[in-house]
Amino acid sequence: MRKPFLSLLAVFLFSTAFAQENAIKNPYKKKPAFGFAFTLHDFKTAQDLKNSSLSQVLKDNQWYKTNRKSPGLALTYFQGLSNHFDFMGRLGGTFTDYPLANKPQGGNDKLLAELDANINAKMLSDRYWVSPYLTAGIGGSQWNGNWGAYVPLGAGIQVNLLDQTYINFNAQYRVAVTTATTTNHLFYSIGVAGSLFEKKEPKVIPPPPPPADTDNDGIVDSLDACPDVAGLAQFQGCPDTDGDGIPDKDDKCPNVRGLERYNGCPIPDTDGDGINDEEDKCLNTPGIAKYQGCPIPDTDGDGVNDEEDKCPALPGPASNQGCPEVKEEVKKRVDVAAKNVYFATSSFKLLAKSFKSLDEVAKILNEDPNLKLDVEGHTDNTGIAEKNQTLSEQRAQSVVDYLTTKGGVDPTRLVSAGFGQDRPIADNKTAAGRAQNRRVDLILHYN
Repeated sequence: MRKPFLSLLAVFLFSTAFAQENAIKNPYKKKPAFGFAFTLHDFKTAQDLKNSSLSQVLKDNQWYKTNRKSPGLALTYFQGLSNHFDFMGRLGGTFTDYPLANKPQGGNDKLLAELDANINAKMLSDRYWVSPYLTAGIGGSQWNGNWGAYVPLGAGIQVNLLDQTYINFNAQYRVAVTTATTTNHLFYSIGVAGSLFEKKEPKVIPPPPPPADTDNDGIVDSLDACPDVAGLAQFQGCPDTDGDGIPDKDDKCPNVRGLERYNGCPIPDTDGDGINDEEDKCLNTPGIAKYQGCPIPDTDGDGVNDEEDKCPALPGPASNQGCPEVKEEVKKRVDVAAKNVYFATSSFKLLAKSFKSLDEVAKILNEDPNLKLDVEGHTDNTGIAEKNQTLSEQRAQSVVDYLTTKGGVDPTRLVSAGFGQDRPIADNKTAAGRAQNRRVDLILHYN
């Protein structure tokens, strides 16, 4: 049964080595401390718990009485493992009549010697003056030649009195491992412990001076391509003022965002028309976006651009909206022909004496395929206005039909319209005036 004591010694040596190794990592780790404690062993309450229940024990109200407990003394040792874990070793003794299993008590008190090793798990580090903890470990005992082992389980409170001085309150339930020579029992202790060693401050090795960084951009001079100007790591410490991804040292336009293929400058606009050269079809002539940087076209070259030219394919003066003007002699020939167009009374049927004049008009149109003709029909105010309107439209259409079928004129070049009695050119109160109002107007144009 001496093996438990060897195990305790091994735990103690390992804990001490582990504690020294972690000293720097855990600034609030406890220094080695020695102390003593007053102890109480309670075998009777543990037996009552085994024979009945916790509620019955509390009800009997005997558990706290001191005459049920055996007082003793113990030497204690504490060693920090980390900020929150301590090793606690205890060597204690008490005179008691130890209740061995299946053996009657002799009535004589003899020395019970105990040695245990525990790990205290603290809720708070030694930075705080009070720290509750849980404890668990392994222990060995000797009484009247009987060696045994037990497992202490419990809780406690540590109070920091002074620097490296502690009061410790501890309560345990000790579970028997060697049941023939040990017995489950309750254990209480209160003690004080203090460090016998001066607190040594860890040796602080001053850090090496930081490498030079002249421009304070976080990139050391040895790696900085622009050591005197603050810059970006991605450009080896050189700046990119315009944020176009090209460092200033390689950027021909450092204050204007640009493209790498233009050495950091924006796409040029040679003619200054607001359309960059990559999209401008007329690099040296100002234009507009609608025509990809070219000016508005003038197809017929008459000086009137196509957007304002009513005849973009025919040259003409601006005064006539870019269309050519109809020659005066041609106008006169058509005006004469128009005065010689006749219809049957109240009818849209052309009279034969009109054909010569209309053939002349067809000839003029066929000689100049760019000419267009509007045919407008008019009546006097005799009769009903609605009928006059219809008659004027029919007469105008009769002229168009003749020019297309007999004269061979493209119908797309002809437009007919009737205006009834709404546009008189003479007084309808006289026969001569009414005769003038009954007419067909032929209007030549190019647009």
